Amino acid sequence: MSGTQQHERRSDASAPGRLRRKVTGLAVAGALGGFLFGFDSSVVNGAVDAIGKDFKLSATLQGFAVAVALLGCAVGAYLAGRIADRFGRTRTMLVGAILFLVSSLGAGLAFGVGDFMFWRIVGGLGIGVASVVSPTYIAEVVPASVRGRLGSLQQLAITVGIFAALLSDALFAGFNGSTGASQTLLFGLEAWRWMFLVGVVPSIAYGVIALRLPESPRHLLAKQDEGGAREVLRQTTPIDVIDDEVRDIRRSIEQDEENAKKGSLRGPVLGLQPVVWAGIVLSVLQQFVGINVIFYYSTTLWNAVGFKDSFAISVFSAVLNVAVTFIAIAIVDKVGRRPMLLAGSAGMTIALAAVAISFSQAQTGANGAVSLPNPWGVVALIGANLFVICFGATWGPLVWVLLGEMFPNRIRAKALGVAAAAQWIANFAVTLTFPPLSQLSLPVTYGLYTLFALVSLLFVFFLIPETKGVSLEDMGGLAFGRKARLAAKEAARS
Repeated sequence: MSGTQQHERRSDASAPGRLRRKVTGLAVAGALGGFLFGFDSSVVNGAVDAIGKDFKLSATLQGFAVAVALLGCAVGAYLAGRIADRFGRTRTMLVGAILFLVSSLGAGLAFGVGDFMFWRIVGGLGIGVASVVSPTYIAEVVPASVRGRLGSLQQLAITVGIFAALLSDALFAGFNGSTGASQTLLFGLEAWRWMFLVGVVPSIAYGVIALRLPESPRHLLAKQDEGGAREVLRQTTPIDVIDDEVRDIRRSIEQDEENAKKGSLRGPVLGLQPVVWAGIVLSVLQQFVGINVIFYYSTTLWNAVGFKDSFAISVFSAVLNVAVTFIAIAIVDKVGRRPMLLAGSAGMTIALAAVAISFSQAQTGANGAVSLPNPWGVVALIGANLFVICFGATWGPLVWVLLGEMFPNRIRAKALGVAAAAQWIANFAVTLTFPPLSQLSLPVTYGLYTLFALVSLLFVFFLIPETKGVSLEDMGGLAFGRKARLAAKEAARS
């Protein structure tokens, strides 16, 4: 055998490894939008009390100042699918990066609550864009066999962003949960302002990466750029199956064009297709269990019930959230989406019930200070962090995986935009209502979150099918809703 032949054989043997590395690299780069998503949505955690004091806000207005960014998220998510279909996935990422950058500067230099809320809405638009375009891009550039694992990188990036935001908040505040965010730092700016200004760095990084990423092959073929699509597929797909992949994508696109009405989200169930409703309800339940109360208000919450190390507790919860996301990445393509969601719902229900019961035991001292007597303080901490573990290993990453893959090609971008918009509206409702609800009754508040965790268990059990290993081109054949329940029973009997 000649040296040339040996070299070619070694190159062929290493090709799968090179493809895996390239696919993983593209997925990691695409998921960076999730980092900004997590960072920008959680950075307000350490700043909320200081903002309330500086701008002299009531509990309700303080909650609105925190939640208003989520309205921008809903609008950004709704528009992102349409923008991505028209201009491409990577250009839409660049738009998100610019919005993040402008928002970080504006919020950090805000001179009043109205000014602050405007810039938070701008940032929300960027979060909404990233929440749609990142999972769409990842789903469209990675093979079905690893789509669950690499799709989970979006949630991993979100959790890392949350951790980075809470850690930077704690560092700027000097881990002082009561007054640290109000202290004056460099250039005479308060610590809470620097918490927002530091977001400029990841915004620029995301924009630079977006400029270097290849476009989605599905978008390129939809725009009649077969050469560009093949060039991208050579980076992610074995050479001998590229023709089949192009043929499948083209067939899907042609079917969509021939059946334009099928590209509509409209359907027989309250005006929408069942799969669209499935995405909306999954998104809403992901938020109604109250996860973002932990990441937006945990510092305030733990201060309120007598814990002095509230910043440290928040950072620890964020670390847990990152760590357990690796569990989801490791097992999602082996175990499947549906079993993991069911296990997560069961765990969240138990954990939230423990937190609700613990807060019902709170005591108020003679000086008005609230505390949790032993062992209820420990139970509340364990319950809250068990909730983070159950969510972070299941519902956190898997809802984004499902939203990226569950919709047929013809409606994916639009349907994902609607589902993500619903998620942000639900997030807004939870974030806005937590301050007044917590003043009314923490046990009742967490009792509501417990109820929604139980509803999430029932919803998945009865109405969500398994999507593991199903190609994007075949997603249209899956049954959601009542048909999914019947299909699950049939599969169990067989």
